[in-house]
Amino acid sequence: MKYNNKPLIFATNNSHKVSEIRQQLGDQFEIITLKEAGITIDIPEPHDTIMANASEKSKTIFDLTGMDCFSEDTGLEVDAIAGEPGVKSARYVEKDEQFSSNIEKLLFKLKDKKNKKAKFRTIISLRINSKEYLFEGVCEGKIIDNNKGINGFGYDPIFIPEGSNRTFAEMTTEEKAFYSHRGKAVKKLAEFLNQ
Repeated sequence: MKYNNKPLIFATNNSHKVSEIRQQLGDQFEIITLKEAGITIDIPEPHDTIMANASEKSKTIFDLTGMDCFSEDTGLEVDAIAGEPGVKSARYVEKDEQFSSNIEKLLFKLKDKKNKKAKFRTIISLRINSKEYLFEGVCEGKIIDNNKGINGFGYDPIFIPEGSNRTFAEMTTEEKAFYSHRGKAVKKLAEFLNQ
């Protein structure tokens, strides 16, 4: 499908994700935020998989607005601790607004583990005329013991993607998009909308 020029609502309140995706898509599509669409709700993420949470978010916004939209959910899966934090990546430390607490908890759990392999997984849920399309991006890499870099957000300062010797937080947005889970999923989204 060659997508028409209608705006697409990006169902997130995370400004970092908005700027990453807008930068990657450029002016191919008109992406509008929840705030720009006049939507002020916090979208629930009640499920135990990132795919189900991504679907929930896009369905919530489509049902609310009737407009074409997409959402994404991302998890960091660390081999040595059975795939944690996974679907709880953003809320690894309950009721704590500081993301640094999530990093501290993860590093504490890994301190005696030799295996630091991890992967980021992103699922994008796109809804056009109520029909859902799903796109996945995965980035393999490893966790390091100390924060490095000041860019990015979330677990970026402690994650080095395969093929690099720098953390996501040491990269520019363009460099990160080359490796990243979200970058891969957004590329699939763009290819689908342009086909």
